[in-house]
Formats: sequence, C-alpha cells, structure tokens
Amino acid sequence: MTVQGGDVQKTHLCVSAEFVGQVERIESGKSSRVSLTVNSKMRVDEKGLAHGGFAFGLADYAAMVAVNDPYVVLLSSQARFLKPVIVGDRLEAQAEVTDEEGKKRKVHCEVFNQDRQKVFEGEFLCLVLTQHLLDKRID
Repeated sequence: MTVQGGDVQKTHLCVSAEFVGQVERIESGKSSRVSLTVNSKMRVDEKGLAHGGFAFGLADYAAMVAVNDPYVVLLSSQARFLKPVIVGDRLEAQAEVTDEEGKKRKVHCEVFNQDRQKVFEGEFLCLVLTQHLLDKRID
C-alpha cells in the first residue's frame, strides 16, 4: 500500500485497521503517522473508557511502520499513559526513528486526541531481523 510520503508499507500488512489504526504517512526508516477512531469494542466500562492497550497498540504499530521493514519486531518499550481515551476519540500517532545501531532502531511515539491533547507517549526498541520470526533457521 502506498500512502502519503510516497513510501510503500512493507510491514504488518495483515493487521486490522479497526484495532490498531490506518497508516496516513510513511517515510521509511524515519517516521510515520497512523490514525485510529476509538470504537465501542475498545471500551472497558459503561462510561466509554477505552482500554489502554489500544493506545499502546496504535503507538506500537506506528513505530513498526516508521521502521518499515518486513521483519521488524518489538524488543521492549517504555509507555506513559497521560490522559484517558474514550469511545469516539480520534487518535493520531506520530512516530519518529531517533537512533539506529546495527539491527536495532529506537522509535519515539506520541499519540494525540482530536483536541491535540497528548494522551500517550512511548519509546520503542525495535529489531530488524533477516527473516520472519517464525521461519526456521536453515544454516
């Protein structure tokens, strides 16, 4: 899929946009922007509070797409949940690759709601593998 920025998405091609967002922009190896509208399947209570895992999933997806390698995986993360997210919120994740060392990539990601309030911030350490994680190694 080619999106704004002209780059073709190369990773996480089968993921459900309903739960982790829609890619809006890719600059491979540099940055991405992904948006998500919070729906009722994401709520944890009758007041419409969304489970934090959906904001995290959006940010993680944005980090993977910023790296944009078919074999990128998440090694670790540091997450900060800053404001509640509720059903109906339109979230936008902005991810930027901040460091590259060998096969490792550090990605900083911020998630904002429709009022431009920052609701999540995280650091993701990603690893670019030479083959799919589930493929058997043949030496």
